[in-house]
Amino acid sequence: MLMTAGKAFAQGSIAFDDYFEDRTLRLDYVFAGNNREQHIFFEQAYVTPRWAGRRSRLADMPLRGNGQVKVNDPATGQLLYVHTFSTLFQEWQVTEEATKVQKAFETSYNVPFPKQPVDITITLTNVHGQVVGQLTHTINPADILIRPIGDNGIAHRYIWSPDSVPDLTRCIDLAIVAEGYTEAETDKFYNDCQRAVDALFAHEPFTTLKSRFNVVAVAPTSLDGGASVPRNHKWSRTPVGTHYDTFYSDRYLMTQDIHRLYDVLSCVPFEHIIVLVNSSTYGGGGIYNQVLVSTSDHPTFRQVLVHEFGHSYAGLGDEYFYDDAYETSYPADTEPWEPNLTTKVDFEHKWADMLPDPTGRVGLFEGGGYQSKGVWRPSKDCRMKTNEAELFCPVCDRAIRRITDFYTSGASPED
Repeated sequence: MLMTAGKAFAQGSIAFDDYFEDRTLRLDYVFAGNNREQHIFFEQAYVTPRWAGRRSRLADMPLRGNGQVKVNDPATGQLLYVHTFSTLFQEWQVTEEATKVQKAFETSYNVPFPKQPVDITITLTNVHGQVVGQLTHTINPADILIRPIGDNGIAHRYIWSPDSVPDLTRCIDLAIVAEGYTEAETDKFYNDCQRAVDALFAHEPFTTLKSRFNVVAVAPTSLDGGASVPRNHKWSRTPVGTHYDTFYSDRYLMTQDIHRLYDVLSCVPFEHIIVLVNSSTYGGGGIYNQVLVSTSDHPTFRQVLVHEFGHSYAGLGDEYFYDDAYETSYPADTEPWEPNLTTKVDFEHKWADMLPDPTGRVGLFEGGGYQSKGVWRPSKDCRMKTNEAELFCPVCDRAIRRITDFYTSGASPED
């Protein structure tokens, strides 16, 4: 069942070849506003040679996310494809800074290239799951201003694939991008990519699911080595502009240059992104269906990378809490869309079917989503709670398997 905040979503079957080509339509947007307003602006459309995403269950949503991209047939209104996401912009909206200034944030989304004109609808929702921003515009595939892009000359190589020639139609395509590596450090980047792949697939359920993934390393070179650290007045000239101190938090390492990131990735088909930053300082971040940023050389590299992939790939929520957030992220009247958090508004569609658990690994433990009260997590400890936990709890494990099944057409996890 495909779940989103307690509700199942299923549309009629859409045959990929009836509506789409084996190419990618990249759509660039700017989201802008403050803590009360959301504005969506379309910027540019591009086309790249191959489509790396799913080719079945096109109109189904595995998770609601904090926003959706929908592709509709303008003649019939039929939903042809949907992609869900979260954004750095929406995270920023619940910071104190958003009460004082308006800001703009880049974002990009890939959808399959349509054979006929389609309506694209971008929707943003708030912490209550209510629509607070929406833009609909038409894309005509014959539009001469859709810019073709592709090979950009950036070196890349596959780090892992279950096939001698990577199969884009069967596997999930994960791209790892070099950030803060000079030309002389290219070999270090590829070695660090191998460490990242080894770390990810050393954790269940990814160990079992390894044959469902292709992993490609993309190696743009930086003029300066290392990461940008604004609090130390250090700004490195790097391909995608990551820096610490995002939202003035020392350890939040992120990029706002999403258009540049997609430019770098125009040479490879991809679905999910890891930006690997050449740094030994603790930091990182993961945004559902947008990007994961992690450092390469901190002692907790392995744990942080896997934790952040839980966010960016499977939409898992943070299970720790500290109660110093400026604004509540999980109000008491709304069930979170993240599969491992609940406010008990619609717990029956979360992990209620896994209780009681005779092993004691699954339960209802208050405290999660940065709040000590009013949000419950499924286990005492989990890879989504602490760096000391080696394993995902059974609820997170199941969520990862479910979304992998969704992306790979429901193939059995034992394949």
